[in-house]
Amino acid sequence: MTLDIPDELIDWRAKGFWLPSGEVTTRDFAAAGHTLFDGSFTWPLLVVRDSAVRANIATMAAYADRHGFSFAPHAKTTMAPTLLDAQLAAGAWAMTVATASQALVLRRLGVPRVLIANEVLDATALRWLAAESARGWEVFLQVDSVAGVEAVAAAGGLPVLVELGHAGGRTGARTVEEVLTVARAAAAAPGVSLVGVTGYEGALPDAAAVDEFLATLVASARAMADLLPAEVLVSAGGSAWFDRVIKAIEGQWLDGHQVRAVLRSGASVTHDDGFYRERTPFNREPGEGGLASALEMWAQVLSTPEPGLAIVGMGKRDAPFDEGLPVAEGFTVTKLNDHHTYLSGGAPAVGDLVRFGLSHPCTAFDKWRFIPVADDDDVVVDVLHTYF
Repeated sequence: MTLDIPDELIDWRAKGFWLPSGEVTTRDFAAAGHTLFDGSFTWPLLVVRDSAVRANIATMAAYADRHGFSFAPHAKTTMAPTLLDAQLAAGAWAMTVATASQALVLRRLGVPRVLIANEVLDATALRWLAAESARGWEVFLQVDSVAGVEAVAAAGGLPVLVELGHAGGRTGARTVEEVLTVARAAAAAPGVSLVGVTGYEGALPDAAAVDEFLATLVASARAMADLLPAEVLVSAGGSAWFDRVIKAIEGQWLDGHQVRAVLRSGASVTHDDGFYRERTPFNREPGEGGLASALEMWAQVLSTPEPGLAIVGMGKRDAPFDEGLPVAEGFTVTKLNDHHTYLSGGAPAVGDLVRFGLSHPCTAFDKWRFIPVADDDDVVVDVLHTYF
């Protein structure tokens, strides 16, 4: 299938694109043969490398297939229709979102199956989701309380997975007993369809804690087995511990049921040069594959006001900084302001362009409405537009 991707207009409002007058569609801009350094752009500029993102999508699709998993990558990483379309074309079983608004975007794009990896309590959004589900759209919610089940039922009912959480974490019932209480409420609620159990292990500190959590997820599924349908969805998986998820829930381990294990890793589509470069499971299991950073930022040296210090025209408005600062070969980034980066080391000159690697793609894409995709010769081959 192919998503219904709008051909957006780029004009003077598009950060990084230099269009003082006039406008052009994303498709026409991509077809024009622009390069990154021919004057079509200004700085700073976020760029996606085509070869890296294609390789990452293929790697994760092959990995999930090899282990018998259904892949439902998290769309909230990019919210870029072109990348979602490429992941579905590579065999993704579904796409995952975090909010009802993101689910609405994917519905309008034509994504056929969506997991909302979060609780939804807004009655207006729930009624819309229930109506779209009744029209044949496959959409699944998470619930972690009886109140959440009641809200879903009041809206008309939807398929739900009971969410397991962990102490100090975010949403999710904290124990097997609490999961079972919610599952019983879902099984009994009119219009609500209990389809499985889900959890998120990404915030846990180490492999031992992740393994303990995933063992509890399996125990939760077993405890509620009598309430579940013939095919059971069991879902987990950020981008830092998906190897542990594979080991914990692959195979057919729930007697009397077919387990569909669903992996939701989203940051893998672009990877990064920081948080996930250090934490990717492929560091632990290199024989399983590898990911390449597909994100880079180009910015210009504005000033060298004192020895050992360069000020670059890029800042918190442009680059993620929540999971580590940007990196540049031969330099050290020491601080970011709103529109300035402090760079030490090397001998940059005023006006030089510096290529930065980024950490944490989930907070990179949301800062940019339009993002050029470049091949390895710096020719623009596509323009992503994001819906945040």
